[in-house]
Amino acid sequence: MNRTEKADFVEKLRSELASAKSVILTSYQGIDVNTINELRAKFRENNVEYHIVKNTLTKLAIKDTDMEVLADQFSGPVAIAYSHDDAISPAKVIKDFAKEHENKFVVRSGYLDGKVLDEAAVKRLAEMPTKDELRVQLLLLFAAGPTQFLRTLSAGPQSLLLVFEAKRQKEEGN
Repeated sequence: MNRTEKADFVEKLRSELASAKSVILTSYQGIDVNTINELRAKFRENNVEYHIVKNTLTKLAIKDTDMEVLADQFSGPVAIAYSHDDAISPAKVIKDFAKEHENKFVVRSGYLDGKVLDEAAVKRLAEMPTKDELRVQLLLLFAAGPTQFLRTLSAGPQSLLLVFEAKRQKEEGN
């Protein structure tokens, strides 16, 4: 990579990270290429970007930004995962993948809303519902009120009909 290519890469990475909802740093040492490709496919399915990065260029990309607090994390083999759509998706994919490859795939840290996340915080982030799951829950909540109201309204006449039916059956039985 020559100087201009490096400068272009740094600017592109800076703009990508600036618009990311969250960033998660991982260590992938000891994982074979086929497994990394499987991971990349899972990330693509969830609209998550995953890149193995050069530490010095990434440090230049985050210099003078809010993410500069992550600069110390860029040593050794590092890969970053981020999404422009959802802050939780990268953490969910990483959590599932880390379960399968416990000793080799390690979460180093993360970044969300100006704060550095440790491994435990990334795991808690992965347990949160995604934006789509929250939308479904909200729609169900909105639908629950009118549904319950209609059930309540229909309960009175329904009970009255049951009383009349019981009286009719009693009269026919005698």
